[in-house]
Amino acid sequence: MESGELVQRFAEWCGVRPAVFSAPGRVNLIGEHTDYNDGFVMPSAIGLGTRVAMSSREDRRLVIRSGQFPGEFEFDLDDLPAGGAGEWCDYVVGVAAVLRQNGHALNGANLLVQGEVPIGAGLSSSAAIEVASALALMGLNGIALPMAEVARLCQRCENIFIGARVGIMDQFVSCLGRAGHALLLDCRSLEFELIPIPDRVRMVVCNTMVKHEHASGEYNRRREECEEGVRVLAQWYPEIRALRDVSPDQLVLHADDIPKKIFRRCRHVVEENARVQEGGRRLRAGDLNGFGELMRASHRSLRDLYEVSCRELDVMAEAAEGLPGYYGGRMTGGGFGGCTLNLVEANDAEAFAGLIAERYKRATGIEPDVYICSASDGAVEINRAV
Repeated sequence: MESGELVQRFAEWCGVRPAVFSAPGRVNLIGEHTDYNDGFVMPSAIGLGTRVAMSSREDRRLVIRSGQFPGEFEFDLDDLPAGGAGEWCDYVVGVAAVLRQNGHALNGANLLVQGEVPIGAGLSSSAAIEVASALALMGLNGIALPMAEVARLCQRCENIFIGARVGIMDQFVSCLGRAGHALLLDCRSLEFELIPIPDRVRMVVCNTMVKHEHASGEYNRRREECEEGVRVLAQWYPEIRALRDVSPDQLVLHADDIPKKIFRRCRHVVEENARVQEGGRRLRAGDLNGFGELMRASHRSLRDLYEVSCRELDVMAEAAEGLPGYYGGRMTGGGFGGCTLNLVEANDAEAFAGLIAERYKRATGIEPDVYICSASDGAVEINRAV
């Protein structure tokens, strides 16, 4: 649904022209499961996003509709729920609840949400709806916050209201992404560097079309395993606060002191942080082949050490090898299904997309969705209310 169509549909519902806010989904070039370990990541915003159309109401109700799903949800702003109900609207009302908890006054509003980020694909549809909703609610109520604080607010929504113990990466790049750039982010300090992605390359995102049911529980379990690793290592290194503080040498020195599964999880995170830093150097130098090799190493680590891949992701990653213009790729997102991300020469991207889809379908019987993307800007207001 284009913005004009969204505005028209909202006007038919509420009789007024709304303000419209947009926030993008993201891909993560490298640095997976490092963000909640205070580590380093390198995401990029993409051209698939979520739009929220909004106008004020005279009462204290928050009324939410979707352009994709039936039904209407209504909430009392003075009696918002403490947690999610397992509905898509949780990501909207959760942001409202966190704004209220932070002392911001909110007025009644109608919201119409339209998302084009595939749900469950690992492209962060949740962050896109959170950030777009936050900007909409802030815009309506005259709340001005730095974009980094908006990202923190949306992360708190997902951590506390939704119950998913995600890091800051998704919300941060949805807020602060820039067209043509990857964002190398220190998830502890929130310092970041924008690194140009060469114009001659495209990000080809391949959706496996599967999302295994245990994904959310396994995601939280991985975080608990990392925290257990920190507790064990703190016996020798009391200064460490997160796996970000552990060097490869320190980890190897205590390999026999850590349960084997916990060691594998820790090894992935420690080595992945190093890959992100090296990836920054490679991308700055325009070394796409070297960056591609780091992406391959990341996928192997996620598969073998962190154990968050699945057959379909591995098949998709393997299907890319040997195709024209391919530099490298890996699974992107939390895992257990979703998408792979592939760096491909722009002139070869269309052919690559067709060939990888054929290979994947031949191996799995599943028709994938393939998106050819470039790095995009972060969240914006795209239409003012009249």
